[in-house]
Amino acid sequence: MYRLTVDKFLDHAAKWHSNTEVVTANRGRTSYACLRERSNRLSGALLRLGLKPGERVATFAWNTQDHLEMYFAVMGVGLVCHTLNPRMSLTHLAGMINEAGDRAIAVGAGLGEWVGKLLPSCPGLQYVIHLDEAGSATRLAVAGLDAEYGLQELLELYGEAVPWGDFDENAFAGLCHTSGTTGSPKGVVYTHRSNYLHTMRALQADAFGLTSADCVLVAVPMFHANGWGIPFAAPAAGAKLVLPGRNSDGRSLATLMFEESVTVAAGVQTVWLGVLDYLDETGGELPALKRIVIGGSPCPDALIRRMEQRLGAVVQTSWGMTELSPLGTISPRGAPRGSGQPGVGIDLKLVDETGHTLPEQRNRIGHLRVKGASVRSRYWGSDRDEVDDEGYFSTGDLAIIDDEGNLKITGRAKDLVKSGGEWINPVEIEEIVGRLPEIALVAVIGVPHPRWGERPVLIFETRKDHAIAPERVLQALRGTVPDWWLPEKIIPIERMPLAATGKIDKVRLRAVHGAAVGDTT
Repeated sequence: MYRLTVDKFLDHAAKWHSNTEVVTANRGRTSYACLRERSNRLSGALLRLGLKPGERVATFAWNTQDHLEMYFAVMGVGLVCHTLNPRMSLTHLAGMINEAGDRAIAVGAGLGEWVGKLLPSCPGLQYVIHLDEAGSATRLAVAGLDAEYGLQELLELYGEAVPWGDFDENAFAGLCHTSGTTGSPKGVVYTHRSNYLHTMRALQADAFGLTSADCVLVAVPMFHANGWGIPFAAPAAGAKLVLPGRNSDGRSLATLMFEESVTVAAGVQTVWLGVLDYLDETGGELPALKRIVIGGSPCPDALIRRMEQRLGAVVQTSWGMTELSPLGTISPRGAPRGSGQPGVGIDLKLVDETGHTLPEQRNRIGHLRVKGASVRSRYWGSDRDEVDDEGYFSTGDLAIIDDEGNLKITGRAKDLVKSGGEWINPVEIEEIVGRLPEIALVAVIGVPHPRWGERPVLIFETRKDHAIAPERVLQALRGTVPDWWLPEKIIPIERMPLAATGKIDKVRLRAVHGAAVGDTT
């Protein structure tokens, strides 16, 4: 019986693309064959520690070879890989670890101090495994731990080859918490089967479309929805894999992409702003680059055009959610702008505010719902189904689907601004302002108003070495949106706050700039 388990991807790469490289910035390179051998022996070491299939192992690490080895070591023997985001608060992290019941945690370079602060609040953690370090681990010496090891130390002490994939394909493979930008983080659990089918969908020609001739940079953190599934898709396709480690600034990424002749790169728009600024400053080029996949939040047309003109690469926009594993839609190469189309295995529908399916599914704005084998129906620890009677998950997004089936996210339902009893859509304002060449990032939030209930406030960050007056921003909106949509205030800021996943953090913007506006007459 051929079970759909994620270890099959690394098995395939090791057998049929054995010499293809996996490169980590500033730490060297290995081959898929060597990575598979080390990862499999690491599985044996984890079992010898007493960990049992179904138990959770946390990873608190960057995109590196050691983290990738831990991914497959954990999942390959039926343990559950619980990826933690180093940009989360200690309170949130401790809550996630305790909720999941993690027994071990793998810690990336420079993160040991954080884990030392976490451990007193996480009594269930028994083992600490230090990644990205040579030789023995730097001891945290926290009371209650059974043991801590460096990864190489653990392999030398207990590493042994063990069978992979000897469990049901519906067993849990991974656990990832949502970013918490619209509420408390929720645990999303993936099965081996759901990850396997998601990988097959991501590899379609109109999606990531990776081949063995590609060199892929994963600028998406592996702690965020499995790095968009690329750590599975790259070995499945036999593509060279490039991991940036902890440094995602423009200089580090551009240098790495040039040195390794990266052909396909994936990351959120804020990452590519840094790369573009660095290349503009230095006059550098990325001649091997063919495609960039962006996601996380809608990207302004001006930035997309700048990327394509400066880099000579095709930009594919995408939309997804942690709950979808995460890819929902992606624009085929050369397709119109927007969030793209769903691949086979994903279905979309639009409903009204009461949950009833819209009779006309084209060219109508509705609340987006999604159905598919990689769409999770429940959150970790919950008995409540999050899907409707037809199996569709409510995304919380407003969207429109055009005649050709291209999806466009028009906003988050929670982000709409209700002014004088009528709705204002922040995304439409953000798209217009985002086209201005001086603008790097823009966000619109609703703030209280004594007369109208809420009014929009626009906040923007300019490109490096650029400036624009608030009145010029307002002029770009006049005559394009209704007058009553015009922002009550326009606020330039030096640096846009970003959430843990690289998206604009509107929760923080509301906390800082959300004071009531307008008169009280």
